[in-house]
Amino acid sequence: MSKEYCNPIDLEYKFQHYAGNGHREAADPTMVLFKGTYYLFTSMTAGFHYSDDMVHWKWHENRDLDMYRYAPDVRQVGDHLYFCASTRNKPSTIWRTKDPLSDEFEKVSEPFPFWDPDLFEDEDGRVYFYWGCGNVEPIWGIELDRETMMPIGEKVAVIDHGEDVHGWERFNYPGKELTGKSNRKGLAGLVMKWLNRKGRPYMEGAFMNKWNGRYYLQYAAPGTEMPVYGDGYYVSDKPLGPFSFRTNTPFSFKPSGFITGAGHGSSIDDRDGNIIHVSTMRISKNQNFERRIGIFPAGLDEDGLLYCNQNFADYPIVLPDGKYDAKDLKPEYFLLSYKKKAEASSFKEGHPVELALDEDIRTWWAAKETKAWYLLDLGDTYRPHSVQINFAEEGVKELKVDKALRSDIMTNTRYIDSSKELKTRFVLEGSLDKENWFMIHDASQREDDRSHPYIILDEKYEVRYLRVTALQLPYDEVFALSGLRVFGKGKGQTPSKVQNMKAERLENGLDCRIRFDEVKDAQGYNIRYGIAEDKLYSSYLVYEKNEVLLTSLNKGQAYYYTVDSFNENGITYGDTVSKI
Repeated sequence: MSKEYCNPIDLEYKFQHYAGNGHREAADPTMVLFKGTYYLFTSMTAGFHYSDDMVHWKWHENRDLDMYRYAPDVRQVGDHLYFCASTRNKPSTIWRTKDPLSDEFEKVSEPFPFWDPDLFEDEDGRVYFYWGCGNVEPIWGIELDRETMMPIGEKVAVIDHGEDVHGWERFNYPGKELTGKSNRKGLAGLVMKWLNRKGRPYMEGAFMNKWNGRYYLQYAAPGTEMPVYGDGYYVSDKPLGPFSFRTNTPFSFKPSGFITGAGHGSSIDDRDGNIIHVSTMRISKNQNFERRIGIFPAGLDEDGLLYCNQNFADYPIVLPDGKYDAKDLKPEYFLLSYKKKAEASSFKEGHPVELALDEDIRTWWAAKETKAWYLLDLGDTYRPHSVQINFAEEGVKELKVDKALRSDIMTNTRYIDSSKELKTRFVLEGSLDKENWFMIHDASQREDDRSHPYIILDEKYEVRYLRVTALQLPYDEVFALSGLRVFGKGKGQTPSKVQNMKAERLENGLDCRIRFDEVKDAQGYNIRYGIAEDKLYSSYLVYEKNEVLLTSLNKGQAYYYTVDSFNENGITYGDTVSKI
């Protein structure tokens, strides 16, 4: 049976309370297939998620396992699952368990302070460790004793900054947009200002895989709150290098679309031997670290290049049964809701109904109350395939709790609320005439808090109108939607082909401006580009615009591109691949 989901994936993202407000968050994911079950550990989750199929995730609470430490790493060594997370001012702890759901973790070692850790067992049983997060120091690597998990030998710098030649690593790239709030004050604010004193990119999030006898060391840059946050990689024949840069980096990169960002991730082989990459996606509106999780099909091509298929990466993704080639996967369903008409029971100033239909998770419609409704008019009758409902946090006030319950990290005094009293309950109804309504999805009795439910309808319902009614929300917050996204297949024709493509690579070699003629019957365009005519692994999706500035190029590397047009009826693929 095929697997279907839509990014950001639907998890129980936990509310974080600090700096004056509350918002949901999860980031820095490590996924592992351990004893037949997929486990997903993310920052600030007060536990972890687990699944049998990577689609339906259950949350398991564990507030004792270094809950307030960023970037948890989990890797299998022998019969155990090893866990560690980040600390700077004291030695970090490495734990292990034979069953994560038992909550029985034993302390193995406290080797040294590290941030953004990654443990890796080689095929010969030797164990290596990688870490690093900052805009000054490199990514480090060292061998660990398999039994004691203590260092053997000296640490080695395995990857260093390259923002002068790697366009995507730049902290200050052309067209850089402002992010959300960073309300840290006092000592915390001074610490963050000092950490960013260089205005240089962060290099972080190391993750090691070994495929076909070669070591693939992945890393993230330039900063988690940026739309260009992505993952690159270096390759070596030895676990501690020397490593060589791969020019199709970044291999995971999503700078545009409904939700942006695809950095600080991990890669695994699923049960069928397919490579899956999971990474951090960015909202960064209520706070800089307001983030979500995305899962992407990935692979190695015939030349050993690692890539993700991130074309339409926040549209429904259908993964076939068994072994597949990720390059061959194409979107099957398209937006029926983009900029359609809507109405609502009320709206707050600055949050009109249009903001739930503009394909931007960083803007949202908000009602004036909790129990409110939002009504979408598709403009015609359709049989939708699926609906993704994206709840937003609008005006959630910070919980005041005892200091002893908050984080002890000096740059943050957050509190994670994992209360089972937090529930998101709603109903989704449909209608043909806006008078007679029928139930499509009833979540009125849900016992969890899921803010991105993806509901598969399988074309069962003919509708013109869809109505979402909120019944219960955490903290009695106002009902807010950043995206009511309806997917299916339209009744018309796919758009015309894109004509008159022109590319202008700027003198710095890192940026390129691409222009093309507007296609009047297109919703938008997907620019696919890469280092060879048959390796267009990167993409940049835009709505309505016919000009794009790519900022992710590597100096001295040749690139090729094409432009596809799309609308609610499907994609018209570009048949011309041109050199940049």
